[in-house]
Formats: sequence, structure tokens, C-alpha cells
Amino acid sequence: MTDPKQQPNLAPPKYGFHDYVERLNGRAAMVGIVATLLIEVVTGKGLLDWLGF
Repeated sequence: MTDPKQQPNLAPPKYGFHDYVERLNGRAAMVGIVATLLIEVVTGKGLLDWLGF
């Protein structure tokens, strides 16, 4: 099987899974994890204890 000579010129999707949204979601998750770890280090309690659960 051979590769096509031309690639289609597709517009990037406006919603759903694509690179920008996945990258943004990953960065937000990393910020949340670091914030949770900082809360645990500073207060000596876990996140749920700190929130009162």
C-alpha cells in the first residue's frame, strides 16, 4: 500500500478532543495536584480533612 501524494486540508475541530484542549486539561490537572500537595505540606492534613469532610 502506498501513501497518498496529497493530504486533505482539514479545519481544526471547534469542540471535542484535540491537542489544545487536552494540553490545557493536563496543565490544569498538574496545577491541582501541586496545590493539593502544598496544602498537605503546609497544614499537615489531607485535602479532605482541610475541607472539613
